Amino acid sequence: MSMPWGDRVLSVGWGCVMKLLNRRSGTRRLLLAGALSAALLVASCGGGGGDGERSAERGDTTCDGKLGGTTDITVWFHAGPSGELDTLRRQVKDFNGAQKDVQVELITLPEERPYTELVLSAAESGELPDLLDFDGPHLYNYAWSGKLKPIDSCVPESVKSDLLPSIRQQGTYGGRLWGVGTFDSGLGLYVRPSVLKQAGVRVPSGPDDAWTATELTGILRKLRKEGYEKPLDLRINDTLSGDEWNTYGFAPAIWSAGGDLIDPEDHRTADGFLNGPEAVGAMTVMQSWAKEGLIDPNTDDKAFTKGRSPVSWVGHWLFGEYTEAFPDDVEIVPLPDFGKGTVTGMGSWQWGITAGATDGDAAWRFLAYLLRPQEVRRMSQANGAIPATDSAVELSPRFAEGGAERLFIEQLKSGVARPRPQTPAYPAVTGAFARAFVKIMVDRAPVKAALDDAVRRIDKDLADHQGYPSAGP
Repeated sequence: MSMPWGDRVLSVGWGCVMKLLNRRSGTRRLLLAGALSAALLVASCGGGGGDGERSAERGDTTCDGKLGGTTDITVWFHAGPSGELDTLRRQVKDFNGAQKDVQVELITLPEERPYTELVLSAAESGELPDLLDFDGPHLYNYAWSGKLKPIDSCVPESVKSDLLPSIRQQGTYGGRLWGVGTFDSGLGLYVRPSVLKQAGVRVPSGPDDAWTATELTGILRKLRKEGYEKPLDLRINDTLSGDEWNTYGFAPAIWSAGGDLIDPEDHRTADGFLNGPEAVGAMTVMQSWAKEGLIDPNTDDKAFTKGRSPVSWVGHWLFGEYTEAFPDDVEIVPLPDFGKGTVTGMGSWQWGITAGATDGDAAWRFLAYLLRPQEVRRMSQANGAIPATDSAVELSPRFAEGGAERLFIEQLKSGVARPRPQTPAYPAVTGAFARAFVKIMVDRAPVKAALDDAVRRIDKDLADHQGYPSAGP
């Protein structure tokens, strides 16, 4: 069956080799597949495109403000929640119909293989699209290895100043802007105020009033006495896949204790940071909750909504589900303070212009459309995420002053939210930490030993890539 112009879904097979035929001035591009082994090889070697990409000067101007006639661009988008994809499809259709200078072909990659693997395979053959959607923390590796172009020259100051500071921070590498997102993320503790009140537990009013980790331990024990056998939901079922939830969700505990996943200054080692006393202390506290049986395994994905756990450590994406289960009895409070103040996660999917883009101005024209206040709100209404711009926040009652999710905005603007390590080594960092977290929380492994193993994995990756020199691979 032929796909309508403006949206193509590409099917792939395990044994195929990823191939993308150039579509320029109306010539379509067709994606086949990249073998898993090729993707892993690229990952182990630090990624990077062809020689042309690797030699691209970091100071290249991506946009000059000119369009040369009608330009066709391809756009890749991850197969995420259906609301996101359906919304982007409508945005592409509306954009293409409103003008003729730039025509967008949306390509959604298949879900049976991890999106990042497909991106790495395409990069190896130098066949990325013009505009690429990617999980934000991967930006640093993509920029370092030459997959992206800096977009400083594309983004007007008026647009840049409208972006939430967290969006600008996540999109920056080496002092330059490489990516922007149309939405950000929020993380906190969802609680049921009625349950806490009955147990005589105070409800924090904001980041300056967060529970301490010790206080939370006492609260969980008190809730158990109130009949909630496993009162805390950490979405522990989601940690078993070893995906990004582990790092996004629980690195804040280490940061809050004063530790880190890697040296935050030069990113040259994880030793003394991820396995330092602060990190070990934070993970030991969290493991104690598991050992005491205070954490619901959440195998049915309903620990909070079925009322078993009145405290749930999770992000913005479950606001709708939780409030539907308990109307007028859900509040979001900050993550616990492990010693140095509450810290939370930030960052989500971003857009970047690839090194091989036909015309940076054409790619930016579509991206600028997606960043319009109404379009940002349109996407955030579809996926429940935090709008990426101040102007869109003003249009969104839940995130505006007094709104039910206002805490997320306060955290993103006040510095309580921190980006995941802004280093090309991030894929190795998140993989090692995710593995260690499961060992600690599920297998009950000794905390220091699990973190030491993670440090060895990260430092080996750093050594394999000569510390990721700033000049790129």
